[in-house]
Amino acid sequence: MSAASLRARYMGDTVTTASPQRLLVMLYDRLALDLERGEAALLAGDRAAASEQLQHAQEIVLELKGSLRVEIWDGGPRLASLYSWLISELVKANVKGDLRRVGDCRKIVEPLRDAWREAAASLASSPA
Repeated sequence: MSAASLRARYMGDTVTTASPQRLLVMLYDRLALDLERGEAALLAGDRAAASEQLQHAQEIVLELKGSLRVEIWDGGPRLASLYSWLISELVKANVKGDLRRVGDCRKIVEPLRDAWREAAASLASSPA
């Protein structure tokens, strides 16, 4: 088995065995990475690479929004609105190559990622 196929198998196993909290953190981690890479690509003048990263970021936000159950949490509708805003900003950033919009998205996503990571760690450490 090649190193690439071993890595793919490991990642697949990691995702399929992760708790819902861990999956959420993994999505946010990848979203933040996509934004960071998209921003770097725009700075380097590589619109194709930036577009690829920003489109993947959009897919993640769409998945987050689609899996959000707004009816079970009073903050759900606000988070859904935030996801809608992020999608809109990411599309505009991609179409226009707008570095500021990507930075604005990072300013929202990174603290959210950190908060979800902390919440997931708290749940993991609490007694069952």
